[in-house]
Amino acid sequence: MNILFTPHNIGNLRLPNRLVRSATAERMTDLQDGRPQPRLAELYRQLARGGVGLIITGHMFVHPSGKAHSGMTGVYSDELIPALASLAEAVHQEEGLIAAQINHGGMLCHPDCVKDALAPSDIEAFFLPQAARQMSEDEIWEAIDAFGQAARRVKEAGFDAVQVHSAHGYLNSQFLSPWSNRREDPWGGDISQRMHFLREVCNEVRKQVGVTYPVFIKLGMLDGMEGGLAVEESLQVVTELESMRLDALEISGGISEKTNINIRKGIHREEDEGYFLPIIRQARLRTRLPILAVGGFRSLNVMEKVLQSGDADFISLCRPLICEPDFPNQLRSGRQIKSRCISANNCWESTPGEGISCKCPLE
Repeated sequence: MNILFTPHNIGNLRLPNRLVRSATAERMTDLQDGRPQPRLAELYRQLARGGVGLIITGHMFVHPSGKAHSGMTGVYSDELIPALASLAEAVHQEEGLIAAQINHGGMLCHPDCVKDALAPSDIEAFFLPQAARQMSEDEIWEAIDAFGQAARRVKEAGFDAVQVHSAHGYLNSQFLSPWSNRREDPWGGDISQRMHFLREVCNEVRKQVGVTYPVFIKLGMLDGMEGGLAVEESLQVVTELESMRLDALEISGGISEKTNINIRKGIHREEDEGYFLPIIRQARLRTRLPILAVGGFRSLNVMEKVLQSGDADFISLCRPLICEPDFPNQLRSGRQIKSRCISANNCWESTPGEGISCKCPLE
């Protein structure tokens, strides 16, 4: 049997195989309050039927001040727990597993959703949807508490795990980045001090869900822009993750869609796949945590090599599972050895409320 279809753990959660659906903003919720619509549950149901070992939801906003875009799923209120529970139930009915990704948009919140964008420091840039202002001490602690309460709701709704989003220029990664965190108080400074916010978020999440509930992180290890977070500093963050009582690490990068390094087009050769592997290999030397590798994986051969090498423990997929929700089953059966996804990045909605879907002609 291929190692891809052997079981492995995230904390005490036993995954039946090493394939993970990486978080992808589905935009299938009520445009006002972020309440999931039935078609989102159906999307997760299809993914579970398709054989993926774990589904990570698209990012969910933990506080009204953190809604990054329209259609983003909400996890900021207890009133949303029943709707969220319907998502977990749909997956469990298919004997699948699902983790909820929790997030705060910070400086990346669109003005249609948040009029007063928050950030570690006053910040303005061409790629931001609006200028953002520095958070007060009270607002920082309010955001930390919001992450903890969101994790509690995730657990109460029946999800199998929670992932703390700390990549792609959202609030957790903003505090880690020297480009967006220019504070001179205990929340800013060198990388150890810039980790203060993430430490407190992880502490509060763990406090709310207990010691055994699986909690893991999506970490952006480089911003990909001048003055941003570099790999050398992010490796120090990786070293600290076990002390933050996290159970696994998914590695990504990039600070925004306008300076994007985490979604690449034109992945057609095996040599193009696994484009975060150089930093994943460095992280592997710094942590014993299970690592989820993301970054353009398409072919069984490459995935197997990564797992056999020990560089990573899981393979995370995004666009191939938008194209083919049953891709894991196709690989397992031997009917396919490579995704049909042509990496044109045409998955995203063109009109509000449409949601993600594959719009490419399949080869």
